[in-house]
Amino acid sequence: MSHQSQAIASDRPSTSQFALWALTSLFFMWGFITAMNDILIPHLKALFALSYTKAMLVQFCFFGAYFLVSIPAGKLVSKVGYQKGIGVGLITAAIGCVMFIPSAFLTQYWMFLASLFVLASGVTVLQVAANPLVTVMGDPDTASSRLTMTQGFNSLGTTVAPIIGGMLLFSSHDAMETQVQADSVVLPYLALAAVLAIMAAIMVKISLPTPQHDDVELATSADSSVLKHRHLALGVVGLFTYVGAEVAIGSFLVNYLGLENVMGMSEAQASSYIAYYWGGAMVGRFIGAVIMQKIDPGKLLAFNSLLSCALIIISVISDGSVAMWTILAVGLCNSIMFPTIFSLALKGLGSQAAQGSGMLCLAIVGGAIVPLVQGALADAFGLQLSFLLPVLCYLYIAFYGVIGSIPATSKESHS
Repeated sequence: MSHQSQAIASDRPSTSQFALWALTSLFFMWGFITAMNDILIPHLKALFALSYTKAMLVQFCFFGAYFLVSIPAGKLVSKVGYQKGIGVGLITAAIGCVMFIPSAFLTQYWMFLASLFVLASGVTVLQVAANPLVTVMGDPDTASSRLTMTQGFNSLGTTVAPIIGGMLLFSSHDAMETQVQADSVVLPYLALAAVLAIMAAIMVKISLPTPQHDDVELATSADSSVLKHRHLALGVVGLFTYVGAEVAIGSFLVNYLGLENVMGMSEAQASSYIAYYWGGAMVGRFIGAVIMQKIDPGKLLAFNSLLSCALIIISVISDGSVAMWTILAVGLCNSIMFPTIFSLALKGLGSQAAQGSGMLCLAIVGGAIVPLVQGALADAFGLQLSFLLPVLCYLYIAFYGVIGSIPATSKESHS
């Protein structure tokens, strides 16, 4: 018996290490899936001859799922447990990918949108289940560094997806036959479905820790009474505008770089440049982690936001490579915004931090709304001018960094 227990004990570190890497691969996958939308939008826009507004329904359905599914996902995970929750999320996402096949063969836009909603619902369940697991895997003192590592892999997924997706989706665009173009989504999304199914089989078999079920239920509960904390309420708006601006810029990049006065690139060429936008966010996240030890997070947030405004305005009034590189550089500024807004909004909430976190997660719906509004502006005033909408978003984030994020020391703290 003692030999057996010794063998188990010596095996434990490698088992938990494998479990952490398996979880990290989930972060990579949902980053990859999210950034694939930036390639899918121009592809479907050309395929169905859509206006910019209608093309942005891709992000509306994808990020709308976060808003509608995150609370039911929390209830599901607290009922079936984290491990089964991850399995359900992966299988749901795989089903969403498989739904692309009939959508392509029947060339129906509404079917593509329904597939994206199912796919995003699976990703939402994954996020709800995987985030708390990373924090409890190992030493509590190194939880934040583990989260940084997994977020880094999430950014890696968003960086490589446009390159791979662009190669697969736009290779057939020279053939003018609509059916050929529609078919080009089948291979990448079928491959994604297979990978997700294999990951589901692995995730339900490996040994994972079990955090408290109440944690996930609290973190996905939308208790609006917590919004009496002014800095949290303003932070929810800040996260809404940030996710909205980041997603909107990424969504329009292929079409933007295709404009004659910008670069006049083909969709295949432009798609590879999106990697610079998301890659900037990945690199900046690691640089920001070092800088934030020396500089006040709120001030750094404001600086990055104002720099984003300046870069976008230069891009809008410029042509050629200046217009291209300034808009791509916004990705670098985006890097620290999500975690900084999140942590500033939760500051000093104590026992209400979990409900506050739930409200912030719902603010991700900005990724559904802001791109749609920018699409309407692009149809009305032209694509280049529509980028002034993200400028308004970043101006608000700058205000939040300097003023809005300061917790009010009023009677509310006693109530």
